[in-house]
This record gives sequence, structure tokens and C-alpha cells, in this order.
Amino acid sequence: MTWRQRLLVQLEVWQSSRALWKEEMEEYKEARKSARKGGREPEHPGPPASGFSLMPWLLMGLGALSNLFQGETPNPWIGGLGLLAFNSLYIYVSFRSFDKQKRHETSTRVALLVMFLLTTGLAAGYGHNWLLFFPLLGLATGATLRGPWLGRVGLGLAAFAGVVSAFHDASNATTIAYGTFLSTMVTAAILSLSEAVRELRAAREELARRAVEQERLRFSRDLHDLLGHTMSVIVVKSEAARRLAPRDLDAALAQITDIESVGRQALTEIREAVTGYREGSLGTELDRARSVLDAAGVEPVLKRSGVPLAPQTEVLLGWVVREAVTNVVRHAGATRCEITVHGTDEQVRLTVADNGTAEPSAQLPSDVGGTGLKGLTERLAAAGGSLRAGRSPRGGFTVTAELPVEPGGVLDPVALTAPRAS
Repeated sequence: MTWRQRLLVQLEVWQSSRALWKEEMEEYKEARKSARKGGREPEHPGPPASGFSLMPWLLMGLGALSNLFQGETPNPWIGGLGLLAFNSLYIYVSFRSFDKQKRHETSTRVALLVMFLLTTGLAAGYGHNWLLFFPLLGLATGATLRGPWLGRVGLGLAAFAGVVSAFHDASNATTIAYGTFLSTMVTAAILSLSEAVRELRAAREELARRAVEQERLRFSRDLHDLLGHTMSVIVVKSEAARRLAPRDLDAALAQITDIESVGRQALTEIREAVTGYREGSLGTELDRARSVLDAAGVEPVLKRSGVPLAPQTEVLLGWVVREAVTNVVRHAGATRCEITVHGTDEQVRLTVADNGTAEPSAQLPSDVGGTGLKGLTERLAAAGGSLRAGRSPRGGFTVTAELPVEPGGVLDPVALTAPRAS
């Protein structure tokens, strides 16, 4: 890429940055108008994050330019070339100082050093208005050197400016030294604060974006768990009602009644899922599992032993039962399903094993199959537990969930439902 192409690219970057800042200012003005009617005062977007904010200070060099045109400067060609070189270096350093990576590059530091040497030569050679180049050098230094060494550099530069100024005008040396130090430190402080505000604003936007993504994940995961199971139950019971209707109308009506009950319960759970406060019971899920397996022609075998479980633990295990039984009914092609729950003082284990021959899920990422089981693996992991799913050596498919029994029966609430955006 040639220097001309690089210049054009840089100009496009500056223009887009300026346009973005103007857009933010327009939004800020509109927000202020709305806030006057009763609302929180919006956050000011601050100055544009580009070297344009440092350009007005070049007007300090008008005095030296005036001396050149009025013939008050010896060797005007040297002074003119020096003025042009200084302004070019100032613009170069100023725009690079707003890019963190370019600010620390060697070329930027070399340009700043050349500015120092050029300022020293012009100020020492001409004095008077040319001494104001030291505060301009301080602006460029403060914009570029932001760190623990800035204070020492600022003091050293101010002292040097005062010494050079004293050779031409001792009464003005203190003013030049003070102006140089002030421009160095204030510029660094303002630009550092502005950069920190921009980074905090970007971090806040990123956190908000992630919160939205997590809420979408929670909602999609909950809908999958709810609707996937509910639709499977309704399909199975509808098929059972269709088979029973010709020969046993009462039994068919009982299945239809169950379908109505499942539908009503699903509506309630979907409303709770939307608010993010859904709770469940392991006992209820086991009863549902028995009913669904019976309707699907799968023999249910339920075994439960051990200590009583905390409500939070039952919620998680209830989800495992629901997802595992749904997979058995939809995919396994099994004739028998055994559900075992055994709890001790330290750990509770849930096992759902079938004797099917088909894959329990259409997809098997790693050793855990399906989107539902993957989501449950994340939930149990958040609560300090684990979930394993895979082929059993004796045939069929087995899902095993383990959870620690926390003192007081309290688990991480994040495991019960995905984080909600606040």
C-alpha cells in the first residue's frame, strides 16, 4: 500500500469517526429534549475520539507565522520550513495518539523526539512567539505518553522550556514553563479519562448484549424442554385414544382427559417460563413419566430411595426425568424403562435406562445427545453436578445425573433457570 493509499484510508477513518460522533451528539440532544419532560439526564458522548480535537491549538503558532510574513524572522526560509515541519509532525502525532496501538509504536515516539529537537532549535534560534511551540509540544507529549512516567517527563520538559525561554526573555520563562507543564498533564488527564469512559461504555454495551443472548438462550432452552415434552405426551396419548376408541370408549375418554390436563399444565408452565420463575417437583415428573410410558406401550419401573431432597434439587432432577423420558418415547423404540432415584447425605443419583435399540436423539454431540441433554448438562454443571448419557453395555440407552446435596438444600439458582437480563 502506497503512502497515498494509506492517507486516503486514514482520511476515511477520520471521516467515519467524525460522522459517528455527530450521530451520537444528535442522539444526545434528542435524549436531552425528552429528559426535560421528566426523565434521567442522558450521558454526554464527550469529544470525538480523533486528533481533530487537538487541531485548534495549532492557532498558537499564528504569532510565529505573522513574524515570518512581517519580515521579523531572520532566515525566513528556514523558519518557514521549520514551521511547516512542526505542524506536520504535530498533526501526525496527534492523530496517532488516539489509537492505542499506534501510540506505542516506535515511529510515533521518533516523531515526538524530532518535534522536541525541532522545537528546541526554533525556540532557541528565534524566541518570542516561537517559544509557544513548547506548550504545543506539551500537548503532543501528553496525548502520546500516558503512563507512570508522564509526570517526570512533564516536569523535565517544563524545566527545559523554562531554561530555553530564559535566554530570550527571562520574565516570560516561568509562564512558558508553566504552560508547557499544564498542557502536558491536562491533555493526558482529559484524553485518558475520555478513553476510559469510551471503554466503559463499550463494556456496558457488551454486557447488555450478552445478557440479551443469555436470556434468549434461557427462553429457547426452556421452550425446548417444555414444548418438546408436552407435544410428545399429547401425540402419544392421542395415538392411544385413537387405538382405544373403537373398543373401549371410556378408556379413550380418559386419555383425552389427560390430553386436556397436559395442555392446561403446559400453558401454566409456559407462562412461568416467560417470567423465569418456574419450579417443579420430582414426584410430579415421575407420575407424568409413568403415565406417558404407559400410554406409549413402554413398561415403567420406578424406584426411589434415600433421604428427602431439597426443592431446588428436585427441580433439576425433574428436568432430567422429563427430557430422558421424552427421548425414550420419541426415539428409543424401547419396551421397558427403569427410573431410579437414590439419595445419600452427600449425593443424589438419578438413572433413566431403557432397553431400546434406536438412537435416543437424532444428533449426538460428543457423549451427550441432543439439545435438551446438552442444556441439562450445563444446568447440572452450574449446580456442581454432572450428567452422562450414552449406550449401556447391556443394550439400550442410559442417562445418569448426579448432584451434591448441599447443606440446607440450597443450590445455585442459575442452574434452575438460565440468567435473566436485568
